[in-house]
Amino acid sequence: MSGDARKTAEGLSYLSGFGNEHSSEAEPGALPEGRNSPQRAPLGLYAEQLSGTAFTEPRAHNRRSWLYRIHPSAAHPAFVRTDNGALRTGPFTETPPDPNRLRWNPLPAPAEGTDFLAGLWTLGGNGDATQRAGMAVHLYHANASMDRVFGDADGELLIVPERGGLLLHTEFGRLHAEPGHMALIPRGVRFRVELLDASARGYVCENYGASFRLPDLGPIGANGLANARDFRAPTAAYEDVEGPVEVVNKFCGNLWTAVYDHSPLDVVAWHGNYVPYVYDLRRFNVIGSISYDHPDPSIFTVLTSPSDTPGLAGVDFVVFAPRWLVGEDTFRPPYFHRNVMSEYMGLVEGAYDAKAEGFVPGGGSLHNMMSAHGPDRETFDRASAAELRPQKIDDGLAFMFETRWPLTLTPQAAGAEHLQQRYDDVWQGLERHFRPLH
Repeated sequence: MSGDARKTAEGLSYLSGFGNEHSSEAEPGALPEGRNSPQRAPLGLYAEQLSGTAFTEPRAHNRRSWLYRIHPSAAHPAFVRTDNGALRTGPFTETPPDPNRLRWNPLPAPAEGTDFLAGLWTLGGNGDATQRAGMAVHLYHANASMDRVFGDADGELLIVPERGGLLLHTEFGRLHAEPGHMALIPRGVRFRVELLDASARGYVCENYGASFRLPDLGPIGANGLANARDFRAPTAAYEDVEGPVEVVNKFCGNLWTAVYDHSPLDVVAWHGNYVPYVYDLRRFNVIGSISYDHPDPSIFTVLTSPSDTPGLAGVDFVVFAPRWLVGEDTFRPPYFHRNVMSEYMGLVEGAYDAKAEGFVPGGGSLHNMMSAHGPDRETFDRASAAELRPQKIDDGLAFMFETRWPLTLTPQAAGAEHLQQRYDDVWQGLERHFRPLH
């Protein structure tokens, strides 16, 4: 990026809770006192509100932030259409929804010079971005830092790095996300991705619906699962760049581009509750059985995007973090099941305790609604005969994007060379053990 990039306030601050007001300033006195939009904002800045919800949504759900920036966002030329690359958006209608169980190896290496945006590859999704309902599953594989800026008007982006660290330069400041973390960029917030290693690979959930939030705990009580205090927001940092900067906007499924005469990452101070954040998945406080039976995977929910039906999420983000298994007379790996929800699973590191082989870091599996799945034959045989002593599961980190609607594949995912052709074979050889008493 050309020009003199001003870098300040590298740190992160802990959010004291979702929905609470937070603030940060990169220059003393940049935040106005007592009002959001004074006649003249401090330091010659422009005051601007960024709204992630309708103005009239209930206070508990309302999300907005005030930004104090060098240039107003309105000061830009017209956007023109540009190529979408391998990025696709709902509604997904090019292939029929597939009831089969599917699994992919990691994305192949990209061409040299591929940045995060060019490296996005859509597996599939559901819903309709123009109706703000549904979600999409993307993967990314990049080997170059972005020298352009990206913003997604269609949904928020939940990024799960699997290989290579990312430095996310956002309007609110910088977020450092490593494998084992998740980062969230709210709808419409502009950012660019700097690679901290030679290449980077991972997963993205694009959520068209209601913003992700912490799930209600119900009978669990006041504590457990993801703690609000462990989510970190950036401290203000701004780029005072005068010169050509390409800005790419995703709008209703298509990419549009414009060349600004300044960097839009020029927010000197901000306050509000609509902010990007990062979370270390290893901080997840796992709740599990201390008597018998394997609990439902909903106890591993980190964030949820609620729908119009209570308890039925548009999308849940679930993590299978390190944990102890102590259940007595219990089949401890995830049980065989069919589910009204559709599940896309990915693996960040190590192995997953329900699969002996084939499910590898950077790869993923899709079990659409009511498709029967569970442990493979080798895992079943081993777990059925294991001595049930307390067991620590700490050699893997897996996650799941779970959604109320079936996931429809893109043609590129349905015909990909890295789609495993014989995934069903993992359940072959499960023997008949039935022995009637009479």
